[in-house]
Amino acid sequence: MNIDELTFDAAGLIPAVVQQYDTREVLMVGWMNAEAVRRTAATGRSTFWSRSRQEYWVKGETSGHRQHVKQVLVDCDADTLLVLVDQEGPACHTGTRSCFEHGEIKA
Repeated sequence: MNIDELTFDAAGLIPAVVQQYDTREVLMVGWMNAEAVRRTAATGRSTFWSRSRQEYWVKGETSGHRQHVKQVLVDCDADTLLVLVDQEGPACHTGTRSCFEHGEIKA
């Protein structure tokens, strides 16, 4: 699938779920625009668009906790990406392996 076939939201973004390629552990969710998708595909490093800072960021660029991209998959509606990576160290900015280790919603 080509990048121009993806369905971006009104802000030009698409959610990217990041998963460890071998264990399938969900690590984090980030946002990408078309250029971030291109950079991710070209470099093999997860590149996101920061909605708060309005700039690109490469996972691990400052922390050293890099993500080596193995594959980028597109869902059936072409509006969400699944980025399969080999994660070095923690994925979450809090220092945990996954951003999804911080609690559970209870009914």
